Amino acid sequence: MPDIAPSRRGVPIRLTDQRWTHIVERHSELSELRYKVLAVVENAERVMEGGEGELLAVRLYQPGKWLVVVYKEIDCDGFVITAYLTSKEGSLQRRKQLWP
Repeated sequence: MPDIAPSRRGVPIRLTDQRWTHIVERHSELSELRYKVLAVVENAERVMEGGEGELLAVRLYQPGKWLVVVYKEIDCDGFVITAYLTSKEGSLQRRKQLWP
């Protein structure tokens, strides 16, 4: 059963067990952060535009490190694609900010 969090636009975003397994296989440092990933979707400090229609929810995780959740919204439904930690704020700054 997926966990669901509303995006900043109020769209329910699903995080399925299959997607979570995929995420932690590639980013094992997130293995204990499933609910933090959902919290970032719901309480993003910024929402950035992705390159292919996806959205990036961004929240400071610790000084100098951001938790980024990549997700897709389709009408009134959505899903998490991936999530990762980054210290490269410059790459986030180059993206178009959609919220706030």
